[in-house]
Amino acid sequence: MTVLDDRIEMAEIGEELTLDTMFEWLEKMPIPEGYKTEIVGGNICMAPQRDTHWEIIAAIYEQLRAKYPRRRLKSDVRIDYPGHLNGFASDVTLLAEDAQPDDKGRLRHQDVELVAEVISRDTALNDYGPKKAAYAAADVPVYLIVDPYKGKWYLYTLPKDGEYHGEVSLDFGDEIDLTGTAVGLVLQTDEFPRD
Repeated sequence: MTVLDDRIEMAEIGEELTLDTMFEWLEKMPIPEGYKTEIVGGNICMAPQRDTHWEIIAAIYEQLRAKYPRRRLKSDVRIDYPGHLNGFASDVTLLAEDAQPDDKGRLRHQDVELVAEVISRDTALNDYGPKKAAYAAADVPVYLIVDPYKGKWYLYTLPKDGEYHGEVSLDFGDEIDLTGTAVGLVLQTDEFPRD
C-alpha cells in the first residue's frame, strides 16, 4: 500500500489526520540517506544535511556536552509541539534534568530547556517563522538560530503569551551568553563555519 493509498483509505473512513499517522507515512517513504525530515504545520519538510550544517550542530552539542550528560541532549529526535501538526526534529535539544517520556514513550515539549536550529536554505522560513512561534507557545526558555549563510546567530528568550520577548543577534565570533538562562553557560562561535 502506498502513502497515497493510505491517505485515500483514511479519507474514506473519516479519520482525523494526526502526527502519528503522518510519521507512519514517513517511515514507509524512501527518504534518502542524510535528509532531515520533520512535520511543520502539517507539512512534511525534508532538507539534506550539509557539512557546514553538521559542523555547527557538532560544535553546539560538544559545548553543551561539557556541562550536561548525554541523556539530556538530543538531535533530530521527534518532539511534538503546540499548534497544528508540529512534530519537530530539532538540530540540538537540551532537556530538563527530570525529563520523563510521556505515556507513548515520547519526549515532551514541556521538558525542553533549549532548542538550537542551524539554518538550511530550503527550510529557513520554518525556523524563523512557524517553528519559532511553536517554541514560544511551548514556553521553551531558550531558542537559538544559527545562520551559516549570514554568519550570524539569533537568540530568543523570555517566552510569554506565545511570543519571545528577549532577542539578541550577533555575528559568528561573538559569544552566546546563556549564563542568565536555564542553560547557564557561554557558547563559543568563533569556529562556526560559514556557507
